[in-house]
Amino acid sequence: MARILFENATKRYPNGFVALEKLNLEIKDREFVVLLGPSGCGKSTTLNMIAGLEEITDGDLYFDEERVNFTPPHHRDVAMVFQSYALYPHKTVYENIAFGLVMRKHPKEEIDRRVKDAAQRLEITHLLERKPSQLSGGQRQRVALGRAMVRQPAVFLMDEPLSNLDAALRISMRAEIKELHRSMQTTFVYVTHDQAEALTLADRIVVMRDGVVQQIGTPDEIYEHPANMFVASFLGNPPINYLEGELAVDGETVHFARGDLRLEVGSDRGQSLRSFGGRRVKLGIRAEDVDERSEPAKGEMIAGTVTSVLPVGSDQFLGLRVEGEELFFRVNKDLRHDYGDKIRLSANSGRLHVFDAETETSLIG
Repeated sequence: MARILFENATKRYPNGFVALEKLNLEIKDREFVVLLGPSGCGKSTTLNMIAGLEEITDGDLYFDEERVNFTPPHHRDVAMVFQSYALYPHKTVYENIAFGLVMRKHPKEEIDRRVKDAAQRLEITHLLERKPSQLSGGQRQRVALGRAMVRQPAVFLMDEPLSNLDAALRISMRAEIKELHRSMQTTFVYVTHDQAEALTLADRIVVMRDGVVQQIGTPDEIYEHPANMFVASFLGNPPINYLEGELAVDGETVHFARGDLRLEVGSDRGQSLRSFGGRRVKLGIRAEDVDERSEPAKGEMIAGTVTSVLPVGSDQFLGLRVEGEELFFRVNKDLRHDYGDKIRLSANSGRLHVFDAETETSLIG
């Protein structure tokens, strides 16, 4: 097994482009860590540095206590699953899974045992004699996973392995990968731009942007306590809503004020904001943190005009114009609204997010 440690790791290309800047990250032994961010944020570069496919320009990378900056890939005891599957089209499923073991000259009996064991766990035993062209996308992905599994690596690396699958299959494959990690008890590092994958799979999430880590934490920590507006915006469906205004301190309470709108920030969060009275801020309200049926204090209501109604099966998204801004909220599918309706929503004051309007960092401790 392996603990992975980055210390001030930087990747700079000859043209001066910095793909990764001073990364400090510890991935614990047997942990499932997801690197999350948009294209070009440095997540695949980080994965390739672990695999030995990218050299580190500055800083250090350790596996356990061993510095591996210049250790070649085949000596790192890692296995990688790619987005493209990278299967040999002329080989059978059995031969694809066994290929790495054959190249390492493992005994034939051991190869056969490992391949059949992996195929059984992935439920592809009946496919062992087929060629990749005879498989569905999900079956090809299982073959790619099996090829990595039989290596019994210390580190399992995955680079957006589910992005080529349809939505329903992605959901089932997430469950299989989660179970694979549980059963293998191996360190997993997983790259994705899909927030649902990150929230579903990760023990911890590393949110990245332009080569710089924005926040590291458990899925709950990242979602409930985002460090800045970028992190808050990257997780949530539909994305978090923002309103710019200012903080007003009134005795023991803290309010967000914009025009006729005043929302009290719940006491647990509001206490850390008392020193920011009068500060220009951006209030973040997640789509699900409203309720049309409850009647709290007058100051906790959001009044607006319905601009769109988008049914999504289990519930519906409402577009609402509030104080000149277009916001989107998730409400119960049984509620009926028409365009132009004037409605009032109750905001969950204990789940509001407050960010500095200039720096976009969270003001809630």
